[in-house]
Amino acid sequence: MTIKNNLRAGIGLLFLLALISSGFAAYYIYKLSEDNKNILKDNYDSLMFVKNIDEALDLPNIPLNLQQQIIEKNIREELGNITEPGEKALADSLYANFVRFRNAVDDPLRRAIYRANMKVAAYGIMSVNMKAIRQRNKTADEDARTAIIAVVAIDAFCLITALIFLIKFPDYITNPVKELTEGIKEIANKNYHKRLQFTTKDEFWDLAQDFNQMAAKLYDYENSSQAKIRFEQLRVEAIVKNVTDAIIGFDENSTIAFINPVAVKLLGVNEKEIIGQPAEEVATENDVLAQLITEDESFNDIKLYLDGAETYFSREVFEINAPDDGLFSKSRRNRIGYFILLKNITRFYQLDEAKTNFIATISHELKTPIGSMKMSLKMLEDERFGTTNDLQKELIKNIDDDSDRLLKITGELLDMGQVETGKLLLNFSNTHPQNIVKYTHETIKVLARQKEIKIKISCPKKLPEVWADLDKTTWVLINFLSNAIKYSPQKSVIELTVKKHHSKMIEFSVRDYGRGIEETYLPRVFERYFKVPDPGSNISGSGLGLAIAKDFIEAQGGQIGVESKINEGSRFYFLLPVSLI
Repeated sequence: MTIKNNLRAGIGLLFLLALISSGFAAYYIYKLSEDNKNILKDNYDSLMFVKNIDEALDLPNIPLNLQQQIIEKNIREELGNITEPGEKALADSLYANFVRFRNAVDDPLRRAIYRANMKVAAYGIMSVNMKAIRQRNKTADEDARTAIIAVVAIDAFCLITALIFLIKFPDYITNPVKELTEGIKEIANKNYHKRLQFTTKDEFWDLAQDFNQMAAKLYDYENSSQAKIRFEQLRVEAIVKNVTDAIIGFDENSTIAFINPVAVKLLGVNEKEIIGQPAEEVATENDVLAQLITEDESFNDIKLYLDGAETYFSREVFEINAPDDGLFSKSRRNRIGYFILLKNITRFYQLDEAKTNFIATISHELKTPIGSMKMSLKMLEDERFGTTNDLQKELIKNIDDDSDRLLKITGELLDMGQVETGKLLLNFSNTHPQNIVKYTHETIKVLARQKEIKIKISCPKKLPEVWADLDKTTWVLINFLSNAIKYSPQKSVIELTVKKHHSKMIEFSVRDYGRGIEETYLPRVFERYFKVPDPGSNISGSGLGLAIAKDFIEAQGGQIGVESKINEGSRFYFLLPVSLI
């Protein structure tokens, strides 16, 4: 018999016993309820009718008509509620004497006789019903005792049966499970000779056959593949140990399984001491490993010292999954471990630093000849050194404009070099937003006047001071305004607004009503060297201004952003913290 059928039979038996017990209990409860109804309803009503008649006969000074109405009403009620043997004869006698009593109005003696007869009949009715109540009460008590005995007997039988089932049946399930568990432990310890023997042909018997078949196949697999696996293991170990990048391997429980020599140097540990140790325990005493095993997806490159030199590494995590051959739980996705690869990217940092230094050097060297060119141009424009014709003046102006653009680009490259090398110097101080706005407006108003653009300023005096670098912040605001002027139509308006963003930040914003920027390009506006494509425009630029502005603002603990829609213009803004001093 299968386990399924055994379970059905056992649970069905318990259910049947519970049903029988509930049925008997319900039957006796119903029987007791009916007995109580018989006791309390009809006989009780008869007693009340007789009581009312008796009280009406005994009440002094009651009007005759009212007395007779009460007696007649209760006699008729009693005649309609005859339930016991002899009760009807007594009720008829009561009614007959009442009629005589009612007709003998002028004969007090006869009325007294009929009144006495009525009381005798009423007492008889009362006696008959009281006797019936006692008899039915006795019957109800007997039924109650019988019900209690029957229910207790049935419950006892059900309880004994359930206890036997609960004691015997778990062993039927748990004993094979214990044997199977022991067998699995043996297989886990690579004892592939282990076999299970079950005598009962049920699901456990089928499971034992499958288990024995699995053990036999594992035995064959172990013996046939062991040499090959050992060879592959040695080859993998040789590759891991000779690779120039650091590698640390972990099993499925995050225990350190292997580590190559480069990783040993980086961690500064003894290989034999950490192999087999939980990664979290080792990380409590090793800050480098603690950084490596973090699950933070925004992990940045890490700087470590290797052979006494600064070395930069990037981290990559690779999962090791077993083939899906049915031997591993799918709930664990066949994951049997993972390893961390630290790629040496020092040369990329060195190249980037060389590029930054080169740009900074070239930019710095270009400023001197550009300054000389500007001075020479000023001298050419001075009529004391000679006059120039219109063509020469136009050429001088073009050279002067190109010199200004070149000077701006070199300045931006120098600023970018400072940011990339971490040499950006900030001079923080308390300053009112009006000071920043005033200095910016003075610098930019000539450029705005050339395009007849009006700059509408809103900067209340009641605003709190900000904690910022005045020069760098002004540079950013000038950059915003100069870009707005470039992309605004002739005779338009630009809004420069300063307001309280919330209790801890002040917002500076510049809004123009030019062509605007397509939504596709908004996420890239602050990238270096990125310029919004505009085929119909001849406006030049290096694509560095907004990137440097972003670095300047974020270095001061602020935020920067842009809002724009095509044909509605753009709004560039940045936030700076309120001064706490």
